[in-house]
Amino acid sequence: MSDALVWFRRDLRRDDNAALHQALRDHAGVHCAFVFDTDILDPLRARGLTADRRVEFILRAVEELDGELRNRGGGLAVLHGRAAELIPLLAAELGVAEVLANRDYEPAARARDAEVARRLRGSGIGFRAFKDQVILDTDEVLTRDGRPYSVFTPYRSAWLGRVQEGTLLHPYPETGQAGRLLAPPPARAGMPTLADLGFGTTDLASLSLPTGASGAARLFGDFAGRIDAYADRRDFPASKGPSYLAAHLRFGTISIRRLAAFAHTRPGRGAATWLSELVWREFYQAILWHRPDVLDHCYRAEFDALEWDEAPDLLGAWKEGRTGYPLVDAAMRQLSGSGYMHNRLRMVAASFLCKDLGLDWRHGERHFADLLLDFDLAANNGGWQWAASTGCDAQPWFRIFNPVTQSEKFDPDGAFIRRYVPELAGVPAKSIHAPWRMTPAEQQACRVVIGRDYPPPVVDHAAARARTLERYGRIRKPG
Repeated sequence: MSDALVWFRRDLRRDDNAALHQALRDHAGVHCAFVFDTDILDPLRARGLTADRRVEFILRAVEELDGELRNRGGGLAVLHGRAAELIPLLAAELGVAEVLANRDYEPAARARDAEVARRLRGSGIGFRAFKDQVILDTDEVLTRDGRPYSVFTPYRSAWLGRVQEGTLLHPYPETGQAGRLLAPPPARAGMPTLADLGFGTTDLASLSLPTGASGAARLFGDFAGRIDAYADRRDFPASKGPSYLAAHLRFGTISIRRLAAFAHTRPGRGAATWLSELVWREFYQAILWHRPDVLDHCYRAEFDALEWDEAPDLLGAWKEGRTGYPLVDAAMRQLSGSGYMHNRLRMVAASFLCKDLGLDWRHGERHFADLLLDFDLAANNGGWQWAASTGCDAQPWFRIFNPVTQSEKFDPDGAFIRRYVPELAGVPAKSIHAPWRMTPAEQQACRVVIGRDYPPPVVDHAAARARTLERYGRIRKPG
């Protein structure tokens, strides 16, 4: 039997890992590697993101994975450079028969993997990729006429039907072959620092987000005890409703099979609702796989003709959380301060950018891409096009979130707003959702003068709504 190289990417865990499982089954010796890919890191630095929480999150996960592999006689060769060049060079250096990795669905990753496979073939080395970050991928969920789904509900029904058929949710078992793990060559051993990678330390350690596979397991254990309340609590940002596992799913520090199996077998509305959220994730992955053009264009091509406003000042106010709409501002400040934004607020903030400020959804998509710790290209694009009504199964264009009523409904006491917009801490609950409506005497009483301590609304929602209806109405009519 020959040796192999497992290339870790969005799968930073040892257990229930498709590529690692297959390598240990098929080969006498298994090397493991991770590359801090400059094709990914250099553009971050070019955009000024030189202290990026995601890079630190990944580094901590890689450190933990390396330790787990070393405890079993192996370890990671950790490289820094172009993965498309370094992986074929490492494979040739190690004399392996093939490289195994788990499949990635983003267009740049697909191009990278094609380049790696081509370079490996030139050295007589094979390349195999496995399904690991989703339950069903590529063409596994299609309509009866063989087309990709464009509406979520029938996609979910088909997804659930496939899952009922067999062992898709079963974890990959321990092979009993951990002794086949090989330690990295001395010259390839050792872990870089953030400074070695060209990045600075972030505030990640202070954000109460545990890292690595052990951190993911702790979060999942906590969520498993409260999943039954998920459907009732998930929309309220001041409540501990979400799983907080999105970043761990993004970087594969926990297995999607483990999560989906738990939700699928647990009775109750909470688990069923959370499972639907996991299926939404795969729906957007499928859209990106079949329609990579959505990265630059609207999924619904007619909306490429939308005439968006150009208003850098309004865009800046939105990014900085000073729009004068407290829930929107709290959401944007949560994002900049933590790299996280509650899912309900992602919809509110996105709708506000596109339908109150009249700005192109791509501005918001790029801003979220820069800051979200759990940034996932498919989900980010899908979510933004949903909010802008330009995507598949999107919010109808004539339905427009009112930021005040959203605030009153989902943060009724203003607890979330007060946490992230502390200048409004003294405003009573009845006024905190629209503080500009307070009389001058009321403003003085709670020590927040609109225009001095907190900005007035940058737009009038009713007027903005009318402009949005007119903007979209020029493209097509309802129905």
